[in-house]
Amino acid sequence: MLTHSTRRWLAGLGVAGAFVAASASPAVAAPEAPIELGVYFSDTTIAAESEGKIDSPLLFASEPVVVEGLTVTYDYRDLSGVVQVKPESSSFDCKSPEAGVLVCTDPFEIGLEEWAFGGLFEVALTPAAKAADGDTGNLKVTVSAEGLAPASHTAKLRIGEGVDLAAPGEETNISSAPGGTFSAPLTLSNAGKTTAKGAVAVFDLDYAIRPDKQYSNCTYEDGHLRTCAFDEVTAAGKARSVSLSYVLGKDTYAPGSEYGYYNWMTIAEFEDFNAYLQAGGISVGKPGNGPVLSLPEVPSEMGARGFQADTDPMNNWSGMNVKVTGKNGTDLVAVGGQLTGKAGDVVTASVGVRNDGPAALDFGRSGTPVTKIDIAVPAGTTAVEVPEFCAPLNGDEQDWENAGKPGAKLYRCYPDIFIGVGEKQLVDIGLRIDKVIENAAGTVTINAKCECDGFTEDLKPANDVAKILVNVAGGTGGGDGDGDGGTLPITGQSTGLIAGLGALLLAAGAGGYLVAKRRRTRFVA
Repeated sequence: MLTHSTRRWLAGLGVAGAFVAASASPAVAAPEAPIELGVYFSDTTIAAESEGKIDSPLLFASEPVVVEGLTVTYDYRDLSGVVQVKPESSSFDCKSPEAGVLVCTDPFEIGLEEWAFGGLFEVALTPAAKAADGDTGNLKVTVSAEGLAPASHTAKLRIGEGVDLAAPGEETNISSAPGGTFSAPLTLSNAGKTTAKGAVAVFDLDYAIRPDKQYSNCTYEDGHLRTCAFDEVTAAGKARSVSLSYVLGKDTYAPGSEYGYYNWMTIAEFEDFNAYLQAGGISVGKPGNGPVLSLPEVPSEMGARGFQADTDPMNNWSGMNVKVTGKNGTDLVAVGGQLTGKAGDVVTASVGVRNDGPAALDFGRSGTPVTKIDIAVPAGTTAVEVPEFCAPLNGDEQDWENAGKPGAKLYRCYPDIFIGVGEKQLVDIGLRIDKVIENAAGTVTINAKCECDGFTEDLKPANDVAKILVNVAGGTGGGDGDGDGGTLPITGQSTGLIAGLGALLLAAGAGGYLVAKRRRTRFVA
């Protein structure tokens, strides 16, 4: 399940996105279940008479595996006279056994994960010499490896009329206090020689930036603006602009900075992009409940709808930089717990961090976890079940080669890059009780000082340490923060981080991919 406004709009949609392995795992895995390969290739619209686009498949498996003979086969026989497919580099062994088929193999061992990643077996997709607007065809992409059954995906490729959508190069600078309103322009220019027949703006706004009004031709999720689609025709050299009103959330950290960007796509390119999101089970949201937002023509110094593709995606984006004024901090609280059991029992300590506000923490731009969670194992117990995002800690050094390995006395774990007010993020550590010791104690420490990035301005450092108590005399102790109070209450619906962020169909058609690795922290509302 994707939460926190689809994990900060897929961790920054400037050109990022998410693709998750489509097959769901059963609650109890069948013994010796075969590993399944997976592949996805984005639907793509290519401008006629252009240099084309470079792309690569997203590759994944039903569970982590190291494979040999990883091979991707491109079958583009259906694209004859429409699109040519050629290897982008000589890094892989690529051969063409017949016309319209390209087979590329990696000679080295490759590790595949449940989260999809791109960048291997890149190909150049170029329009055929006589390809014209409206031409379409299918590209079948198959992944195979030694000892595993192949998997295939078919992408739709089409030729569109080339246009050059553009946005102002400079960002808008704004100041606002938490809870304040402000406005920023949304501007579209046609920098090419061809009329632009509609456009879609895709927004990448920090969690703190919320729309002040809703419009029926824009989409929203969890109160956050995702997209706005316009059908206005913009002639070559002309520009259109509208002022959008925003609210800075009352839970915004201050002082600080918040950022927002938008990226223009053609109608056809947005259709490709949306197909990619839907394949990963992601929605751009629902239409707003207000009137239609128009995009009126404005003075510009720049000199039946078919498919269109952008010829220069590098000039499609612009945005705003919001200087957050005032003072609005965050109190992160260590969450401990109380456990009971007899010798030989394995008990689970659900420990971690809670945000008591008044501000949320959003480190989505930097990708830095909101804090560190250091867990000292209680005396008389052994850690036997450890998440993969926890590593043994020796001083300030983490042993990531042994991440998730049982047996250490001290671990450092990492939560998410965002934590809302009132939210708990818990780590489950399985502890075997080797010897019953009354009032055996371990600790949970957050915001530990280290030579690393992270949150350093906690409002109440005194509650940054909590106890993990085992077999408490009289049944009292444990709790949060200072170690006092009752047992740890775990309420709300557990949710998971994105299972994996693979490569996204780049909204603007530019190269590059973003990957985010799975974490198994639990989120408790």
